[in-house]
Amino acid sequence: MGEAITPVSRYRLSFSVGGLFLGAASIAAPLYFQSRDWQAVRAAIDASNLLQARTVASGRRLSRELVQRLAELTDDELELLIDATATERGHVMWVAACRRYELVGEFAEEVVRERFLLLTPMLLPEHFVSFVQAKSMWHEELSMLADSTLRKLRTTVYLMLREAGLLSKAGEILPCVLSPRVAEALRRRRPSDVRFFPTTAAMTGGGR
Repeated sequence: MGEAITPVSRYRLSFSVGGLFLGAASIAAPLYFQSRDWQAVRAAIDASNLLQARTVASGRRLSRELVQRLAELTDDELELLIDATATERGHVMWVAACRRYELVGEFAEEVVRERFLLLTPMLLPEHFVSFVQAKSMWHEELSMLADSTLRKLRTTVYLMLREAGLLSKAGEILPCVLSPRVAEALRRRRPSDVRFFPTTAAMTGGGR
């Protein structure tokens, strides 16, 4: 008998709203430490429309997306997020998006960081399209994307990169300088989440 083939998990593709939620993160993170319950955080955000959404439905969609990303962070990272500079907040929320959405994380590592290290720093729309097309060989859900959906996903990823300070408006990948405390937090992961950034910094993992 042949070896069993491990099924490939489907990519989550619901990241086409909200950008990095930089402002919203500074609202939601402190709420978490009041209850340490993400459902309670969502309820508080929705009850008072803290994200200032135009409709109830859009507010709920945004709060769900925000909470799902913040839930990817450790308590130490959330505490860092509360006290973060604008640059640090962008970096931490970029990591949250990369952890939540495997497709985004792989694009960050395999395309953005790789192009930076190879000294080919321009990131064009077609680079995302080519990346998705290559991944679609193993992920049927990508081959079924409408062109309009693919454009929306690409637009959101590039927006998040710009909000994180990793991509210029002209499409140039910008070198990232992580603050010591953010770098230390990211290196605690195995593999290190420094891999999500265009940087030559070492990616040595921390302790177990």
